[in-house]
Formats: sequence, C-alpha cells, structure tokens
Amino acid sequence: MNVWLIPSSLCTTTASVSKPHHLHHLPIIPTKLTLHNTLLATTLSFGFLFTSLPSPSSAIPTPHSPSSETCRDADSSDVTVPTNAPEVVTNEGLVQEAWQIVNDDFLDTGRHRWSHDTWQLKKQDLLSNSIQTRSKAHNIIKRMLASLGDPYTRYLSPEEFSKMARYDMTGIGINLREVNDDNGDHRLKVWGLILDSPAHSAGVRQGDEILAVNNTEVKGKSAFEVSSLLQGPNGTSVTIQVMHGNCGPVESIEVQRQFVARTPVSYRMEQTDSGAAQVGYIRLKEFNALARKDLVIATKRLQDMGASYFILDLRDNLGGLVQAGIEIAKLFLNKGDMVIYTVGRDPQFQQAVVSDTSPLIRAPVVVLVNDKTASASEIVASALHDNCRAVLVGKRTFGKGLIQSVFELQDGSGVVITVGKYVTPKHKDINGNGIEPDFQKLPAWDDVSQHLTKCSMLQQG
Repeated sequence: MNVWLIPSSLCTTTASVSKPHHLHHLPIIPTKLTLHNTLLATTLSFGFLFTSLPSPSSAIPTPHSPSSETCRDADSSDVTVPTNAPEVVTNEGLVQEAWQIVNDDFLDTGRHRWSHDTWQLKKQDLLSNSIQTRSKAHNIIKRMLASLGDPYTRYLSPEEFSKMARYDMTGIGINLREVNDDNGDHRLKVWGLILDSPAHSAGVRQGDEILAVNNTEVKGKSAFEVSSLLQGPNGTSVTIQVMHGNCGPVESIEVQRQFVARTPVSYRMEQTDSGAAQVGYIRLKEFNALARKDLVIATKRLQDMGASYFILDLRDNLGGLVQAGIEIAKLFLNKGDMVIYTVGRDPQFQQAVVSDTSPLIRAPVVVLVNDKTASASEIVASALHDNCRAVLVGKRTFGKGLIQSVFELQDGSGVVITVGKYVTPKHKDINGNGIEPDFQKLPAWDDVSQHLTKCSMLQQG
C-alpha cells in the first residue's frame, strides 16, 4: 500500500474552461484592458477530471504500515519497506487494508461519534463471509467508507487513482516526507510512489531515504525544498542518491523527469481606469506541482513590467495541494507571520504553520474569491487577509477546511480519508463557514491601501 499526494478539489465532472479575453499562459503577451470591464464581469468555471463534489483537501501524506519490511536498525524510524516479490492480493485482504487505514488515520469531524470499538465490530461483520469477486470487494469498501458519514472520505477506482500523477511535486513520481530521528533531526523518506513512474522504473522504492540530488546533500532541507531540486524540464534527467530501507545499500540512481502537470497560472498587465497605475493580474486555476514556481515567474515578470498593485484571482479555484497553497501564501507574508493552524489525530497534523521567508512582493494585493474558492485557495485567501496583506473581493468562499490523504491500495485503487482540519491565523473555522470578503466589488486602489493600513494598525494594537 502506498500513500500518495492529496488533492483538494471540489468538483467531479469535466467542465469547460472559460478564460478572460486576452488571458495568456507563460510566456505573456501584455495587454492593456480596464479592470472593471474584464475582471469582475467574467465568470470562470473549472472542474477536476476525477474528483467528486465534494472532494478531498490536500496535505502532506500520512504514513500507513506496509505488510513487510526488509531492514530495521536501532536508529531507524517507524518506516517499513515492502519487498520486491509480487504479492497475491485477496479480496478479503483488500477490504481489510482499507479498513485498517480508516482505523489508523480517520478523523471524525462530524457528529457521528466514530470509535475504534464500533469500527472493530464493522470489521468482523465485513469479513464474516468470503468475498468472491474483486468488484464486490470494491463495493464493500465503498459502503464501508460511506457509513462514516463523511462526504470527503471515499473510494477511488484504479483509473481515478492513476490520475493523481498530476499532483506529482517532483516530476519523477515520488512524494517525500520528513521523518524525525532520535536526535531531533529529520531525514527525507520516499512516502508515496506512483507505480511504473520514472522513479519506480529506475529502482526507487517506498521507504527509501533520499541522501543527495545531483551530488548536493539534502540533509537539513525540507521536503518541499528537495521536491523543487528534483523538478526540471520534461525529458531531462536527475541523479538521486538513496539508501534502500533503513540500513540497506546506498545507490545513485538516474531518473528521467516526466512532468504531467500543466501550468495553472495565467497573467497579464492591466491599467486602472484612471490610467494612473499598472496592475499585475494573476489567475491561479489550481494548486498543482507547478503552481508556486510559475506564480513566482509571473509575479517577477509583472514587477519588471512596472506593476505597482497586484490582483490574485482565486475564483473557481477548487483547491489542489495544500502544501503548494501554504508555500504560495508564504510568498506574500512577512517572516514569522502565521499561515494556518492544523489539527488531527496524527501529531503531524497538529501544528502551527509559520512563514519562514521574506515576501516576494510588498505591494498591495487584491484577492478575488467566490463561492467556488475552496480548500487550498481558502488557506491562501485567509492567510493574506488575516495578516493584512490583501483585501478579499467577491463572494463568500465555499468553506472547505478539512484535510484528506489519499492512500493507494494493493490492487492500484485508492481511498481518500479525512485526517485533519485547519483554521485561519485568527482561529476562524473555515469548514462549513467560508470566508466573508471585505468588498463585493473591486474598490479603488486608494481604498485598498487605506483598508490594509487600518488593518495593520488594529493588529498592532
């Protein structure tokens, strides 16, 4: 069983994408259009290809115990590594695997009062009879998950699960997690591996420790930093040094990158109606593996073109990778600003996420939102709003404040499980409530600056 990246979209059917006129993907061809005629009058729609309404939020993946391990030493963390020998997956074993994931990681955020005792009784009931076919096993898993009463916890068919590669943060088909050792240091483990991905085909295995990328030691670096090191142009190669297992051999492996994600960023230069200021408009459709990198490129180019104000359009952005949302929020925040609070059964979801860098820009920002601004988008919107870095304009956001992890089962299908929730820097519960914007229509930029100044003064006491 592999645990993989966690999307946070909210829409199931493939919807058409209606873009504002003259909206360009990288590279940009600048246009001069008035804000009121092009930004607020345009309705955008966007749907993910595989999720269902509502669907999961994303987070750093949570671990689940594989069935076998090859090595363990005194300094090892609680990581196990499956052997390479093929396994015969029984229908009963598949159902039990899904049951165990819920038992270990599910967070009941509703009023269903889930408990280990009642879940243990359900296991006995589910496995009391022989399960004759794989389709019946899948149907049992679906009913089992539906019984939790959580609209975000659900089953993924093998076809649906295979589309998770669009959220690959590395471009080689692995996901990384920071694992603490006894000394308080962290090591980077492969904690999610797409079967038949470039990394898997080259010999990387679940549980491997990443030691170096292109001869650069990664000790002390975060999982997000190392994921960025692994990224590169499609078709190029990257060399990673891994240690198999916890005390296994060290091997240098060359892997060919194979990005499947497409840029979610479009941008253009605008002018205010008075023509007195240049406004950089950035449209972010979803938070995938390319979101942060391409948003940085767009922002810098707009700065170079003379933008003195910025608009970040998150309307109809249903989410994506929570970690990408967190890193994008940091681009606009001061060092030490609170990004989000997370809570969950697993200690890794009980933390306060704080910005650790200086802002990419300090110019005033307007964030456009609507009732389809959800999940990772709400993290960004609330972080910028609560830290007085942006005003929100539009409609109340969707209200998706739960965190899901996606786990791969042994037959290539998967389950999406709610494992945590998050609240805003001002301790407001997003889930079910959404975020109320400051303005329904785009205000004058003088009003934006005054609003942000007043917000900062109140925050400082």
